[in-house]
Amino acid sequence: MILGNKLDTITMGNFELLPLISSPKQLKTLNDQQLLKLAAEIREALCQICEQRSAHFASNLGVVELCIALHQVFDFSKDRLIWDTGHQIYPHKLITGRFNQFHTIRQKGGLMGYPNPAESDYDLFVTGHAGASVSTVLGLQAADDLLFDDGRKSVAVIGDGALPSGVVFEAMNNAVGLDKDILVILNDNKMGICPRVGGLAKYLDKARVAPFYNGLKRDISWILNKMPVVGEPVEQALSQVKEAIKTLIHGGQLFEEMGFRYIGPVDGHNIFELRKYLEMVKDIKGPTLLHVFTQKGQGFAPACEDPVKFHAPSPFKREHDQVISIRKSSTISYTEIVSQGIYDLMERDEKVVVITAAMCEGNKLGAVRDKFPERFFDTGICEGHAVAFAAGMAKSGLKPIVDIYSTFLQRSFDHIFQEVALQDLPVTFCLDRAGLVGADGPTHHGAFDNTYMRVFPNVVIMAPGDELDTKPMLEFSINHTSPCSVRYPKTTVEAIDRDFSPLELGKAEIIREGKDGYFIVFGTLIGDCLRAAHRLSQLELDIGVVNARFLRPLDTSTILPLIEESKFILTVEEGTLNGGFGSAVLEAANSAGLNTNHITRLGIPDRFIEHAERYELLADLVLDEVGFVRAALLAAQRDPASIEILFQDQPQLLGLH
Repeated sequence: MILGNKLDTITMGNFELLPLISSPKQLKTLNDQQLLKLAAEIREALCQICEQRSAHFASNLGVVELCIALHQVFDFSKDRLIWDTGHQIYPHKLITGRFNQFHTIRQKGGLMGYPNPAESDYDLFVTGHAGASVSTVLGLQAADDLLFDDGRKSVAVIGDGALPSGVVFEAMNNAVGLDKDILVILNDNKMGICPRVGGLAKYLDKARVAPFYNGLKRDISWILNKMPVVGEPVEQALSQVKEAIKTLIHGGQLFEEMGFRYIGPVDGHNIFELRKYLEMVKDIKGPTLLHVFTQKGQGFAPACEDPVKFHAPSPFKREHDQVISIRKSSTISYTEIVSQGIYDLMERDEKVVVITAAMCEGNKLGAVRDKFPERFFDTGICEGHAVAFAAGMAKSGLKPIVDIYSTFLQRSFDHIFQEVALQDLPVTFCLDRAGLVGADGPTHHGAFDNTYMRVFPNVVIMAPGDELDTKPMLEFSINHTSPCSVRYPKTTVEAIDRDFSPLELGKAEIIREGKDGYFIVFGTLIGDCLRAAHRLSQLELDIGVVNARFLRPLDTSTILPLIEESKFILTVEEGTLNGGFGSAVLEAANSAGLNTNHITRLGIPDRFIEHAERYELLADLVLDEVGFVRAALLAAQRDPASIEILFQDQPQLLGLH
């Protein structure tokens, strides 16, 4: 096993201003030249981190000047600031007193890669999902208006990629109705993680060629409406004037019609221009939108040229601000296996379509998009719509695959219920990043899908035990007549050496027989369970391993006899124990009248899991080879101290615990 960087292995140097910034209030003491130098130092700090480990990069490079200007104009010790989404939080962390800890970001025990109220009073929410910022700042402002009388202001910074999320427009509608003094900064960089899509994207593209507009449309409209209309030529001329003015103010028309005061567009990389307009909007009453243009990757040419690749790149080496090499994984991931499986299915079956929610790159669907553009659909950051959209396709006879991260699919919970499960429509859900995702932390761990998917009737729920299971599960899903869910983790694949049992609905696979007990595994932790069983055989403990494959329908014909006949059972899942696979096994055993005292459930406990490398988190949660050995020894009432003997050949594994 390759161990990751320790907290003390990264040093950051060549900074003059950043080490002196312990509070954003100190920004007000810097002159203009020092502010420009500070912006350059922030970008250098970002580059140094990304030379060492994968981290969000291009998005942070793009908000450096905006972050500095915001903290110069507002006092966020009492004013409110929400970054949507939080992966662009790094410059904010650097100027709110966290430079000395910055080298630990995204490491176990270090700074989180998202806002974290436990780190700083300047972080109000852990924001890892897009779209909620306008709602939360509106709530903050409404509460502050009731509790305080000091003129504090609430600010949301939201990207154009997150703007189409339905909750954004719900919040903007409510903000106008309440007439609250909130400021929404639209950070328009023509990107989400991937290039933005849809009607709003086209609208914002037009805004890029519109001149600056400061929200006077209502006054212009009032003047035009007072102009006399005498005869057809005058009427025609008036119509032309109105159309010309509509074109002039196109950039803000949508927001003005909603009731927001629109100002912009403004150059998001000019600190001094940003500062001027932020000072202007600071005292405007009512909801206001400041439209800011930025460049994702600003200040580092390779990231500007390919912001998708440099969204969260693998560690790289650079010379003279050019990337000379990127460290690449030498093994294939489950995401890649699934994307290739989808590609193969689409080649063979013209009814198969794929839908993603702004995550084409993350889901490795680029080849699918390029080969089958008419059957590839990117809905943007609109997961609920994506699921309902898929339901409509399935109703018409297509075979839709909804490929969305587990953590993001839960945003569409009601649509899975109403539009898919209730209608019993054959939609396939590919739940990428199911389980522990590592450094992204609690906002992104796919911990809950076993639980939220299994509450709905009609849904078949699967998890491959290894690479060999993965493509057959996709094949099964697109040909099944009911909804199907396939979950898989963010890790490299493993192929178990065995006599492969063909996939059958609701049928588990016994990979190893055992006289004393069994690991019953739902998902890809099966490899570590097999290795644990092999080690335990040295102590004359005979432990079997079952690849469950299905959570629903659960293979009770295989599992219940094992529960009845074995001395102990260990259920294993990389998901929350609350209502998950282990719970399903307990429920089935209880319904059959079996004793369940000898069943131990291993999985994610009832708490949010912090960020660290995936192998570190699995070790902490007793979900790796060492943990499974220890759990089996305890279940068999053996001395757990004997674990030291079993791992003499790999003591570094014990060191993780």
